Amino acid sequence: MAAIQYYDVILEPVLTEKSMNAMSEKKYTFFVHPEANKTMIKEAVEKMFDGAKVAKVNTLNADGKLKRRGMTYGRTAKVKKAIVQLTEDSKDIEIFQGL
Repeated sequence: MAAIQYYDVILEPVLTEKSMNAMSEKKYTFFVHPEANKTMIKEAVEKMFDGAKVAKVNTLNADGKLKRRGMTYGRTAKVKKAIVQLTEDSKDIEIFQGL
């Protein structure tokens, strides 16, 4: 396993209705590197977003969906998600403002 830098840990935010509703509770959802652990995710969020203090991190691995094209079956890529809970006194993450 190569060394993963903090800017390689967070791939993109998850923009769904459920994740947008969780932002009112200071919970933010991201797609993350498949080999990243909770400590790496916490450090990456605190370094990338100024004023963000992470209280806890929940992760989940989602298998790819089964797809079919003609008679051939295959799977989409599997992903890893992280739900990051910020502390009460931390600043909101600005990337989600205006959405």
